[in-house]
Amino acid sequence: MRRNLPPKPPAADRPPADTHAWHTVSLLFPYLWRYRWRVLFALSCLVGAKLANVGVPLVFKEMIDGMTPERQLLALPVGLLLLYGALRFSTSLFTELREILFARVTQQAVRRIALEVFRHLHALSLRFHLDRQTGGVSRDIERGSRSISALISYTLYSILPTLVEVGLVLAVLLVKYDAVFALITLASISAYVVFTVVVSNWRIAIRRTMNETDSAANTRAIDSLLNYETVKYFNNEDYEARRYDEQLQKWEDAATTSQVSLSWLNLGQQAIIAAGVTAMMWRAASGVVDGSMTIGDLVLVNAFLIQLYAPLNFLGVVYREIRQALADIERMFDLLTVNREVADAPEARELPAGPLAVRFDRVGFAYEKARRILDDVSFTIAPGQTVAVVGHSGAGKSTLARLLYRFYDVSEGRILIGGMDIRQLQQSSLRAAIGIVPQDTVLFNDTIRYNIRYGRPDASEAEVEAAARAAQLHGFIASLPDGYESRVGERGLKLSGGEKQRVAIARALLKDPPILIFDEATSALDSKTEQAIQSSMAAAARGRTTLIIAHRLSTVMDADEILVMDGGRIIERGTHAALLATDGAYARMWLLQQQEEAVGDVA
Repeated sequence: MRRNLPPKPPAADRPPADTHAWHTVSLLFPYLWRYRWRVLFALSCLVGAKLANVGVPLVFKEMIDGMTPERQLLALPVGLLLLYGALRFSTSLFTELREILFARVTQQAVRRIALEVFRHLHALSLRFHLDRQTGGVSRDIERGSRSISALISYTLYSILPTLVEVGLVLAVLLVKYDAVFALITLASISAYVVFTVVVSNWRIAIRRTMNETDSAANTRAIDSLLNYETVKYFNNEDYEARRYDEQLQKWEDAATTSQVSLSWLNLGQQAIIAAGVTAMMWRAASGVVDGSMTIGDLVLVNAFLIQLYAPLNFLGVVYREIRQALADIERMFDLLTVNREVADAPEARELPAGPLAVRFDRVGFAYEKARRILDDVSFTIAPGQTVAVVGHSGAGKSTLARLLYRFYDVSEGRILIGGMDIRQLQQSSLRAAIGIVPQDTVLFNDTIRYNIRYGRPDASEAEVEAAARAAQLHGFIASLPDGYESRVGERGLKLSGGEKQRVAIARALLKDPPILIFDEATSALDSKTEQAIQSSMAAAARGRTTLIIAHRLSTVMDADEILVMDGGRIIERGTHAALLATDGAYARMWLLQQQEEAVGDVA
């Protein structure tokens, strides 16, 4: 399948010739062929419109020749006038029918591809999202989706109609006139196309540089605005503006070069057109003078030239836009070629319902080879049991939660839930069974109700409110002017750290999973609020398999087992009382935290 191919370098990093245009078109084709009958009917309308368009000058020629001094007194060519009007209307009729038929094809293709890329991005591992910048990826999808519509429109409404019309005009010129007319037309069109292709290919590298600098500037802007508070904390508004302007200056240089090269391209195209028109009209005028052609023939040739060169003049712009659209679409399709680091096994099964045990069996893990995080970690959480993991920062505690959720696969050993290796489970089934309150809670820029209900989108109003009460959040929400409809702002910045974590707790409680993970769930709460929700957390954990990751030891005193980690290894394990009795690392951490709390109370 496409998404299992090895990732390609970004489009901007490849030479202009390596745009894989036909490969990109082949990837796009199945999305269009789904509506093949609409496509074929639209193409029939296209041919009909061009037949009518070519017929207009032919009828006009007959009208002019029929109104010579010898004939104009006999009768007005009413039939030809009516035919002329009908052909004019038919051109517009078939053109509009083509657009009506193809409108849904274009929009459906854009929608389906954008949705597939969106789903694929969500299916990629956490490592991909940590390595890539959201602003740049968002811009790639935006440009790619827009370019699909542009590519289809330019191809169907400009390229194909022009090719059909050129073929029809050449056929008429060959049948009715000297072959020199067709040769001049063909030579000028060929020279125009070759010149346009050569120069436009050179300009593609410039346009790619423009896109890259535009994406880089956009990424810096989004990153800076998302970290608005940090910028303010360090008084770095000017610094951020300079960083943004560095990319804008690069974009300005590339855009200027692009515009200058475009002017030279336009001059060359107009010179070729002028030469072709001059040669054609000279040959036609000579024919009228020597009597081999009529005034109507001269008008016909001139009308054909106008009809051909008008779209041909625009064809240069269309070609450049199509090449650019292909590059943008290719960049978006490149996202689909990124391998899913964590994927369901071919025979992956669903996790059975009911109480579930969690077991880490000699687990080792490293984000990078030189950065080992976990080493030979083994422990079991029986159904309904609560196990806490404590240790200093960097000990590997939060990595346990990421591995349990299967954001990454273990490097060594295995993790079992309900006796089954999680690598043999469907990821959707696995994650549906786990609820988490993360250390760094990021909320959607929506209402409090939406963020709580995100744990279970089909939950009733009463269930949402019950979860908020259990998380000691209802009273705060009731005090707000808009209550549950209060918006939390970008990433939840309108709420305090403690309020955000209580929303996260309510969200996890609403999900009602058999397995719960509290990853530093009370780290942003003050002592009073922490004590208030400890009983709610304990009630939520009752009957569930619960993993508590904590730095503050007072939150894990009642755990069935406490694991002490250091350097990615478990160095001590036991109950709170047993660990204090051993007078080891846990006892020293407990004593230190008690002293810190005592100093805080005095202060």
